[in-house]
Amino acid sequence: MLRATPGTLSSHLLAERPGLLPSALYVHGGRQPTRYCLALMQPQGPRLIEWDEPPAVLPSATSATPIWLRVIGLAQPAQIHALLTALGVPELLLPPLLETPQRPRVDGLGEALLVVLHRLRLAHDSQHLISSQVGILLMPNLLVTVEEAADGGAFVELTQWLEARAGGADQRDLDDIAHYLVDALLDELFPLLEHIADALDEIEESALRQPRPQLLERSFVYRTTLRTIRSQVWPLRHQIRVLLRQGQGLLGPEARVGFEEIGELVELLFQNCELLRHQCDAITQAYAASVGNRMNQVMKTLTILTSIFAPLTFIAGIYGMNFRVMPELIWSFGYPLALLLMAAVAAIQAWWLWRRGWFDDWTRVRPGRR
Repeated sequence: MLRATPGTLSSHLLAERPGLLPSALYVHGGRQPTRYCLALMQPQGPRLIEWDEPPAVLPSATSATPIWLRVIGLAQPAQIHALLTALGVPELLLPPLLETPQRPRVDGLGEALLVVLHRLRLAHDSQHLISSQVGILLMPNLLVTVEEAADGGAFVELTQWLEARAGGADQRDLDDIAHYLVDALLDELFPLLEHIADALDEIEESALRQPRPQLLERSFVYRTTLRTIRSQVWPLRHQIRVLLRQGQGLLGPEARVGFEEIGELVELLFQNCELLRHQCDAITQAYAASVGNRMNQVMKTLTILTSIFAPLTFIAGIYGMNFRVMPELIWSFGYPLALLLMAAVAAIQAWWLWRRGWFDDWTRVRPGRR
């Protein structure tokens, strides 16, 4: 029996997708062809069956045999709808699984547990985020996962574990599988955040060594990516706490402990996103400081040139005056002496500025330092 507050089971669509569509969905016009994988938890051990079209007869969700149905691709929504209905999935639970893109959610509904997440990864150029939706529904003796797009590296270890498992399985194995699926989807975010952290470190060093406007643009792109990841993680913090307080009957002790660990994992992901967002702000500040230092260096160079040539201009102005009586004008060596005086003044002034450290360039890269 489903116990849900009004509006809980409604389809909460996002205003826009958290990232680009995977290339496979572009190839197939936005929806990947549907295929199915069924895991029957039989007494002698799990049995895996794969097909492109659902068979005419399927085990019922009310049977004693636990079932994990994996649906990959949403090209045939009517077919998926009919299959899930035949398995006993309530009509109210179908829109959150079949409509995309949904907001991330973890809802405990009495005899059902609904989880909707987005599998996030970076494109080849690492400047664009790609997402595909994954819906997980846990009911008595039935686990359904609906994946918008296939990922060759998704749930491989779990599938291999089921193939190698000997002995029977029960409902408790389904809640452990559900916990593993949620944990695996969230764990995929850590390598993504690590890649972003390395990229931000490189951008920050470049901003200090050789600031360019393109660096700020790259930092802004990563900041937008982090904001998207944060928006996908943030709602799960409260929802997992509510789920644990509900005392969901479908979750055994091990699965309940697993969801407590997932709550801690969500907190860690959220904190990492916040730290990286602060690093983006630090990059902006480093860029502004570096540009300011370079501007100060330019102004200092112009000041040095002005300081050196000011007395020379003064001497040239003195001997450029058109007075009748100027003894230096009739000297045989007046012109060389004037040039020598100007050179001596320039040399003394340059030496004095050098002793005071005005010629040091604090913006250049020094060897042996990073």
